[in-house]
Amino acid sequence: MSNPVLPVLVDRIGAVATVTIDRPDRRNALDTATKVALREVLAEVGEDSTVRAVVLTGAGSAFCVGQDLAEHAEVLSTDAAKAFETVDEHYRPIVVALTTMPKPVVAAVNGACVGAGLGLALACDLRVFSSTAKFGTAFSAIGLTCDSGLSATLVRAVGQSRASELVLLGDAFGADQALAWGIGGTIVEPDDVLARAQQLAQRLAAGPTQAYAESKSLLAAAPSSTVGDALAAESAAQHRLGLTSDHQVAVNAFLAKQKPIFDGR
Repeated sequence: MSNPVLPVLVDRIGAVATVTIDRPDRRNALDTATKVALREVLAEVGEDSTVRAVVLTGAGSAFCVGQDLAEHAEVLSTDAAKAFETVDEHYRPIVVALTTMPKPVVAAVNGACVGAGLGLALACDLRVFSSTAKFGTAFSAIGLTCDSGLSATLVRAVGQSRASELVLLGDAFGADQALAWGIGGTIVEPDDVLARAQQLAQRLAAGPTQAYAESKSLLAAAPSSTVGDALAAESAAQHRLGLTSDHQVAVNAFLAKQKPIFDGR
């Protein structure tokens, strides 16, 4: 009896987990099975304290082209309202998992990154882009609006005016434009994307994991925070981090003129 083909793969190298959307024949389009698997895998690696950094990528020549429209059309033809239950059942928990995971997540954008795929990339903390990667919002082209948190993350990355152009006009853009417009990342040759992303993740996995988690939380809250709110949140976070082993180790290492060795505690 053969094993079922899983649409999402997880590979561990030390404290780094690489999560791969594995539907290369469909350019990693997100059907229900893939969304369920991705939701479950991200929850698992997020809760696993032995994983201290995560890489998210796609198999083959694409990162992710968003919703699988063939499956969507089938559901739409039978029950149009049911077709959009996926927003709450899948896209919301997937993006929440990426943005609130108490460890850094690096997107290895190896190719086409469209629609919800762009939402996933922007939900990650850092990004490595293939020089040939193409991006687009795509929603207006099929008579829909944003999902996967894109209405928030795109505005934060490129600003309100540019986000309006990208969503309403839906024009495709390349890695150089993405970088110039504020979608932070590093551009490398196509064959180097995964290796560079994993190098970044390995560096992060050797860092102060709890400090990264606190920083993610502070930065996520920043757009809606007043300076007073930020100061209060920073104070609380610093008090928590001050009790960690990593902080004490780092202070002692600094005084001894040595490089600290963090264990994430």
